[in-house]
Amino acid sequence: MTQRGRATRSTGRPPGGVGPRGGDLAARRTRLRAVIEPVVIAAGYDLEDVSVSRAGRRHVVRVLVDADGGIDLDAVAVVSRAVSTALDAAEEADGDIVAGEYQLEVSSPGVDRPLTLPRHWRRNVGRLVKVTVRGAGALPGQRGDQIAGDRQLTGRVVGADDEGVQLETDDGRAALAYAQLGPGRVQVEFSRLAELGEPDEIDDADETDDSDDIDDEDDVEDEER
Repeated sequence: MTQRGRATRSTGRPPGGVGPRGGDLAARRTRLRAVIEPVVIAAGYDLEDVSVSRAGRRHVVRVLVDADGGIDLDAVAVVSRAVSTALDAAEEADGDIVAGEYQLEVSSPGVDRPLTLPRHWRRNVGRLVKVTVRGAGALPGQRGDQIAGDRQLTGRVVGADDEGVQLETDDGRAALAYAQLGPGRVQVEFSRLAELGEPDEIDDADETDDSDDIDDEDDVEDEER
């Protein structure tokens, strides 16, 4: 985890004041996304998620960005500075987006990020995943009378495009449309990661955070605002 500190900036409200809730929180997330997404896209990356959570006396604004081939720490730092500048400009023009003090974190998704979009599957070709397949069509090794209901399938992603994904399973290769799939989950293979020389992902899988609603993430760039 990489951190870059900046002096905490108060928006004029007491740090222990009431934060956004319910519909107000949803509205703030919508406004945050409207400010942040154009900046991320202009930098050549995809905005995967924006979230706001309470962490002690302040809020944490988490921004997940990704790209084909991943995003390194230097790129995270550049995006973080650009997002921070855009948020400052938006607040100067239209008022506070998040009540009280808040900390900005820009990071790339960890391996626990659900695979829900074609680009998520494409970026995980070669990995072992587990996914729920909805009851439409037979899977390798199944008879026609075994296709009803949802089934859990584990296989290696060997191909993905805009229409669907191909998984190599113990019973053979399965070609599945995205409409058939629930969110996929990457299965961490410690022996395979060691062979590929990817120890960072093993470390990230074991990291925890005491803040509410905080997922394990890697390549984090923090800014206190």
